[in-house]
Parts: sequence; structure tokens; C-alpha cells
Amino acid sequence: MVSALLIVNAGSSSIKFSAFAPDKPEDPALLFKGQLDGIGTRPRLVMRDVAGTVLVEKALEPNRVRNHDEAISVVSEWLRGIRGEIRLTAVGHRVVHGGVEFAAPVMIDDGVLAKLEALGSLAPLHQPANLAGIRAVRNNHPNLPQVACFDTAFHRGHPQVADRFALPEALYREGVRRYGFHGLSYEYIVHALPAVAPEIADARVIIAHLGSGASLCAVKGGRSLDSTMGFTALDGLPMGTRCGALDPGVVIHLMRKKKLSADEVEHMLYHDCGLRGLSGLSNDVRDLLESDRAEAKLALDYFVYHIVRHMGALAAVLQGVDAVVFTAGIGERSPVLRARICSALGWLGVHLDDAANRAGGPRITAADSKVQALVVPTDEEKMIARHTVGLVSVLEPTLLS
Repeated sequence: MVSALLIVNAGSSSIKFSAFAPDKPEDPALLFKGQLDGIGTRPRLVMRDVAGTVLVEKALEPNRVRNHDEAISVVSEWLRGIRGEIRLTAVGHRVVHGGVEFAAPVMIDDGVLAKLEALGSLAPLHQPANLAGIRAVRNNHPNLPQVACFDTAFHRGHPQVADRFALPEALYREGVRRYGFHGLSYEYIVHALPAVAPEIADARVIIAHLGSGASLCAVKGGRSLDSTMGFTALDGLPMGTRCGALDPGVVIHLMRKKKLSADEVEHMLYHDCGLRGLSGLSNDVRDLLESDRAEAKLALDYFVYHIVRHMGALAAVLQGVDAVVFTAGIGERSPVLRARICSALGWLGVHLDDAANRAGGPRITAADSKVQALVVPTDEEKMIARHTVGLVSVLEPTLLS
């Protein structure tokens, strides 16, 4: 019988989950991991053990996994199937938005859950999914401790000039401010840098979390100084289906001239913009790289341009840059886009090593490069496991039933 922490990372169209041994708080050992993606379209369940051996790999009927509640149910069924091997001690959840109140991981109770539900409109793609996972676990295992870990927490402590909008004070006190996101990913990279590149661990670093959701973070001495995302996860870089930074006058125009409702505008900005909106083809970088359509080229040019533009702004915040770190799906797996970004950063002192970049790093710049560039895989689930172990001081095994 193995005791384990269950880590749930529910995204907009997928649920990642993993189990970690809780006996080493600073370095929880992975036991197995899995993902159920294609929720509502083409659901597919894949689970592997720590050696990478496939435990389950199957496509599911679309009407079997129409939403996140049903996805959690499928995952729970599989876990019940191995209850003779796994004894859960706690569950840690990724929660995208912690609002003003939650600046650190927290044990989940009725009051916490109610406050997190009230933040749903600030992260409509993610928060409802995150909370669906929490509710499903509570319904099936009401005595199992659950911990919420927030993507916004790593960015707390920014100076007001970075966090405030030029809006009336009353709105700031009510919580209308720049929060920043992808904090669990950035926090993991900060923890990983001393082993990967100790010479820059406490230096001036821009971390590029480039995936379907994308953002940049300026880090100095291991602390976040500024980030491209703001009040919601719409801000900053263009993303797979999200618009990125947008003149608020555009929203007024859409509502006043196009007669779109707030819900219609929200749906457009979250689902129909970004790479998908620009290309009219796909939100997947791989599809765009393979296409010879002018619109696909424009979408990628736009993506690279705005990444480099925002990196320039964060370089000013840091008063110089010692390293750029690429992470997340695109950052880790697209040498073509890394090369284009690094080429555009030549003025900053980035000199790419083409062979190292094609090999995936970790260091992808030449020996004479004034600014290092690295590829460091992120592991948000492991970061959540660390926080969960740290917060749940007494882990009383609870049989998964």
C-alpha cells in the first residue's frame, strides 16, 4: 500500500492529474500521472507510471465526457480501480485566481470555496474547471484534506506602480488591479534554476511561459517584479484563442456599435481571437508552421513580435537582462519559434547556438552570448505537491473508496 498526494490541474479543456509520494516535502517523488484532454470534443485518457509505461490509453465517447464534472468522474473511476495500491493523504489543486485575499496556498473549506467561486468571472476559462475538481473530490471523499494553490500568488508583493491601473482608488481597494498568472509555473522555474544554471538563479531573468495560454514574467533574486498578464488571463501576449493586450475602447465599440452583449464580447475575446482569430485556421502553432497561408504567417509574426515587444518592456523593468528562460508547451517544444524570438533579441545580447536550440537545451545560446537563453521544462503539479505537503502538517491516510 502506497500513500500518495493526488494533484489535480484542471484546465479549460483538459484535466491533468498526478500522484506523488509525500515523504520528501521538498522533492515529492512522482508515482504516476495522467491527462484527460479533448473534453466535450474528442476525449482521450492517457495514464503512465513514473517509468513512462502506459497504464491506460483510450479514446472515450464524447457524450461520456461532456464537461469537467464528468472528466473528474472518469478519473475517479480509474483511481478506484487501483484502490488496493493507492491510499490518498490529501489533494492539491491548481486554482488560477486567488483574488486579493489569497496570497498563499490554503486549506479548502466551505468559506474558501465560496470566495473562490465569487472570482469565477475573472478567470472564466479556468476557475469554474478548477472548482469543479474540488467539488467532485469533496462529494466523493468529504474527509480528505484539500489544498488550493494559486497561479496569482507568486506575483503578490509587486510595487503598486506595477499592480495598479490608472483608475480611481476605490476600484483598486475593491480588487481591480493587475494580478498576474502562471505563477505556479514561474515558481517552479525559479526553484529549478539553481540546479540548471546556478549563475543566473538570483540574477535578472525573463521567463517566457509560452503555451495555449502565454505570458512573461520579470524575475530578480527569485521574486516576481512584473508580469504581462493583468486583471484577467486575457491581458498581455496574444495566445491560442485569447486576444492579449487590447485597447478598452475596442470593447466599448463592440458593445455600442456591434450591439454585442457582455457575454458575447467575453466569449469572443477568450475563444475566437489570438492565433485562431488572426489565422482563421488554428490556435495550434504546429498547424500554423505547416501552413503556407499568408494568414498563418501573419499570426506567427504577430505572436513573435509581441513577445519580443513585451520582453523589451520587462528588460526596462529589470534594468537589464541576464537570461531568458523558455518553458511550457511552445517554449519547450518549438525550436523554430525560440530561434525567431532569440534572433529578434540580438540587440539585447542574445546569440543563439542553433544546434543546442534544435536539441532542446537546456542552454541554447553560444558561449559568447551576453545574455543566456535556456529551455527549462515546467512542472506545476510538482510545485502544487510541495505546497500541499507543506500545508497539510499531519497526513492521515484516507482510503480511496
